[in-house]
Amino acid sequence: MSMTLSQYSGGFRKTAVSFWHGLSITMSHLFRRPSTVQYPDRTPQPVRDMLPPRYRGFLEVDTAICTGCQACERACPIACMQITLEKDPTNPKQRLVTQFDIDEAKCMYCGLCVEPCPTGSIQHTREFEASMRNIRNLVFRWADPLKPFPVYKVEKGAEYFPRAPLGSLVRAKLDNLRWDEEAVEYLPPAPPAPVAAPAPVAAAAAAPPPAAPTTPETK
Repeated sequence: MSMTLSQYSGGFRKTAVSFWHGLSITMSHLFRRPSTVQYPDRTPQPVRDMLPPRYRGFLEVDTAICTGCQACERACPIACMQITLEKDPTNPKQRLVTQFDIDEAKCMYCGLCVEPCPTGSIQHTREFEASMRNIRNLVFRWADPLKPFPVYKVEKGAEYFPRAPLGSLVRAKLDNLRWDEEAVEYLPPAPPAPVAAPAPVAAAAAAPPPAAPTTPETK
């Protein structure tokens, strides 16, 4: 069945209407207020200070009031924490935290580790800027195996625990990491060493072949 002239021209009309409809939507956004803005790198105050107080940024651990209960490690749903405790060799009744690592690159900032902390040692900060050349640098180590810190003993009836200003500890750690990355000279990897060719096998003629056994017929 042949197509009529009205049906043929109707396709052009629908195309033109659809084109101008989409173009009108695009033009209308030119006069609207944008919903996104350029990242503010020059502001009167740091961006972290303009965030809400309960913003969930990098985790911070105040080792001075850490009880070593490992409640935060057990509450973490993705196991981004590793805590190790050992007994003090000079005082068996004293426990030492030799490892307290938090993988900030793996953390999903759910806040489940903050809730069970009895002293408020681990808290979310408003720090979020930590561009690193190596992702391994985002593993924050709050305990030094060579200089472990003793666990904090909570006094009976204590309701207040002296804590460092929130964000001061993690800012110092980030500054040290950035300084270390700037001090290290990153060089391209060295080319692989050439594989040495196998040593040539000594000629078999160096040693005379064994004499054939003699028989009465060959004498």
